[in-house]
Amino acid sequence: MKTVRLGSQGLITPPIGLGCMGMTSMFGGDIYGPADEAEAIKTIHRSLELGGNFLDTADLYGPLLNEQLVGKAIAGNRDKYVIATKFGFEINDEGAPTGNINGTKAYIKNAVERSLKNLNTDYIDLYYQHRLDFNTPIEETVEAMAELVKEGKIKYLGLSEVSAATIKKAHAVHPITAVQTEYSLFERNVEAQGIKSAMEELGITLVAYSPLGRGFLSGQFKSPDDFPENDFRRMVPKFQGEQFYKNLDLLKEIQTMAAEKEITVTQLALAWIIAKGALPIPGTKRVKYVEQNIAATNIELTSDDLNRLENIIPLSAETGDRYDAGNMQAIDQ
Repeated sequence: MKTVRLGSQGLITPPIGLGCMGMTSMFGGDIYGPADEAEAIKTIHRSLELGGNFLDTADLYGPLLNEQLVGKAIAGNRDKYVIATKFGFEINDEGAPTGNINGTKAYIKNAVERSLKNLNTDYIDLYYQHRLDFNTPIEETVEAMAELVKEGKIKYLGLSEVSAATIKKAHAVHPITAVQTEYSLFERNVEAQGIKSAMEELGITLVAYSPLGRGFLSGQFKSPDDFPENDFRRMVPKFQGEQFYKNLDLLKEIQTMAAEKEITVTQLALAWIIAKGALPIPGTKRVKYVEQNIAATNIELTSDDLNRLENIIPLSAETGDRYDAGNMQAIDQ
């Protein structure tokens, strides 16, 4: 697979990553259906065989279980992978979330040591602040992260779900390599709010999580009732009531375009993100889907293709909030 430069500090990755969140349970339940550790590890190994060595996890996922699974999967081959993980949702010494966001220097030092242990490694390639701590200046948080770079514990810095103003303040303290946010054909607020253009000016790469609209773009869901009973997506406004069916109508137009190109809708959606200069990290825990996703890196879209897709779902289109009200408040806007 071809490679791309992530940010402007020298990190080289494939043009697509693998989101690992769904590979383990979360808070005692399965966020996207049942998880199977053996199949998940096979998926990580198959991704590597195809050139997909960029793995995305976080200490919150599980909590801690996801990092531990990734650590098990990369054992013996650590140097072949690019590992990204996150801190910020405070987790106490017993491994339980406290409900707070913590970006203080003292917490970061503890969090990184725990992640290094979980991942069974002595360095993390890309370390993100998962959410902004509104009670701690971003400059203080980034200074603490920069110290970890000097200590060799992390290589590159990232942020997640932050505004253009926060990105600029952080980047002035230490270069930021990547900013992660939800970005897909159905979620383009990062463009509408000027965050993506600010990142481009600073040489920071957008890493797109949920690039397939949390599985909606797969076309397998025909009504809100199709989501499993305890599935996280049942709580997302984008997939509730009338909004679900409005989005389904838009999806049908994208399906028509994908059929004309003889590719899957998910491959078309991933190729669009890559063409927009972002790096998608679709989450999957199955080998067949990681193979399909990686194949999308070979699809070339023309400017006419991009225009057609963006006319189907323009920036002005109302597709619904991506989190409930409480979780939206945790996003720096």
